[in-house]
Amino acid sequence: MELKEIKRLLQLYFNGESTLEDERKLEAYFSGGDVADELKEYAEFFGGISELAELADDPTIEDDVMDYILENEHQEKTKYRSMWKTVTGIAASVIIVLGGFLFYQQQNQQPFEDTFDDPEVAYAYVRQTMQYVSGKYSEGLAELSNFEKLQVAAKPIKEGVRPVNEFFDEISRLKAEDAQVQSNTTEDDSIKTKK
Repeated sequence: MELKEIKRLLQLYFNGESTLEDERKLEAYFSGGDVADELKEYAEFFGGISELAELADDPTIEDDVMDYILENEHQEKTKYRSMWKTVTGIAASVIIVLGGFLFYQQQNQQPFEDTFDDPEVAYAYVRQTMQYVSGKYSEGLAELSNFEKLQVAAKPIKEGVRPVNEFFDEISRLKAEDAQVQSNTTEDDSIKTKK
């Protein structure tokens, strides 16, 4: 068979357009032994396909495949079952430990006692705490003043990008207008054809 014809059949085969007769010609060519050097890489491929075709005709292959599937399916179920047992065992252990801790804590709980006896002292303590929190809050706000400086520094960049954004907005607007014109033209044409 001519090399040019073999290449054409290979192209059809790999495009999924070959017929059964084309595939038999290819198989015969590559199993014949007289294969062109540039096509040697395909000889092993088609040899493997021939072997698989012979195996497909074997009546016991279906039983072997089914046995393999059932065996692996059973292993998967067993694996998930043991994993489920482990997870539920860990969850049960955590619940028991937490329950025991809460029970112990409830048994040893002392009645609530007020921290301050004098309301004036409690008020002074709250006031001191609020002043501390207010000071920390003010420090945080002072750090935000740097953010304002950053905005001022970014302003020239925004101004430089503005023409580009305007250009893209104009392109979008023109596309929308074009789509509207085409839609109107289509409607006018359909009205004219109905008359």
